[in-house]
Amino acid sequence: MNPLVLGVLLGLAVGVVDVLIMLPMSFPDKTTALLGAFFSRFAIGFLAVNVKLPFHPALAGALVGLLVSIPDAIITKAYAPILITGMIFGALAGWAGHHWAAH
Repeated sequence: MNPLVLGVLLGLAVGVVDVLIMLPMSFPDKTTALLGAFFSRFAIGFLAVNVKLPFHPALAGALVGLLVSIPDAIITKAYAPILITGMIFGALAGWAGHHWAAH
C-alpha cells in the first residue's frame, strides 16, 4: 500500500481510538479537547508510517509518538496517559507501516 495512504488511514484510526477513549471523560471544553487529541494522534499515525530513521520502524514510531505527545502532556499535566498512549500508537503505526506500506 502507498505509505501516504496508509499513514492517512492509520492516522484516522488512531485519532478515532483516542477520541473514543476520551469520550467518557469530562473537560471544560470537551469539543476542543477531543479535536486536539484527534489531530495530535492523527499526526502520530501519519508520521510514524512515513518517517525514516536508522532503527526499527516500531521504535521510530514510538519516538514519533513521544515527541508529538510531549506538548499535549505538558499543557494538560496528564503526562503518563498521554505519553504512554502516544508511544504505543506510534509503535503500532510504525510496525504497520513497515509491514504494509510499499516503500
